[in-house]
Amino acid sequence: MFVWQAAKDGYNYVLSGFQGSQSVILKLGLDIDGLKREACALKAFAGFGVVSVFAQEDGMLLLECAVPGDSLKTYFPEQDHEAVLISCDCIKRLHQAPIPNDHRFSSIDDWLLALDKDIHIPTHYLQKAIKLRDELIATSETPVLLHGDLHHDNIIKNGNDWVVIDPKGLIGEPAFEVAAFIRNPIPQLLSHDDATNIINRRIAQFSERLKLPSHRIRDWCYVQAVLAWIWAIEDGCDATYFKKLTTSLYK
Repeated sequence: MFVWQAAKDGYNYVLSGFQGSQSVILKLGLDIDGLKREACALKAFAGFGVVSVFAQEDGMLLLECAVPGDSLKTYFPEQDHEAVLISCDCIKRLHQAPIPNDHRFSSIDDWLLALDKDIHIPTHYLQKAIKLRDELIATSETPVLLHGDLHHDNIIKNGNDWVVIDPKGLIGEPAFEVAAFIRNPIPQLLSHDDATNIINRRIAQFSERLKLPSHRIRDWCYVQAVLAWIWAIEDGCDATYFKKLTTSLYK
């Protein structure tokens, strides 16, 4: 079996198969640096709830294949409460991983420099995102190693447990991590009649379960929504979803 998987700089070609009796995933792509970063992040998270890296070369990763491999997207919307609890358990495991001394992971600050670009987004949205970014960075908690893109499709079933795939590897405060999950699945979340209430319930649930201030979660959600809006414009994609999400976060 193979699938095309969207990537920041193109697409990855993903195949599943066996190496002896071991289920494996072969991931090929032209974004060589992106695959190297993914391998580094998976190795840094090893033992903390991610799939294993069996081998790597430029443009290629051979990974453990989770079986049956169903993602948390299958829980939306009927089992959304349970999905948040599962993601919290994954986050708790991930954030126990020590930051490698010799790491080359980007920081939250690096990613958020994109907000300073001259880009066609209504000024009031951009200014609010910049103001929140500066306040959040100035008051950040102790940084940890973050997944960086922990949404429903990146949390998958492996036997009786759940494991994480496709980490970006990012250094920053824990509250940053939950925003990707809160804005997903795309586009199903904002197509749901109860989208705003779902977002609010998720924020409250993450806050309680992970002992994080709810206002910081909401502020990071807003900042990341604008960041995703910028990235969509830069990639020539439809940014309508992220514009709608940005306005939904402070209703």
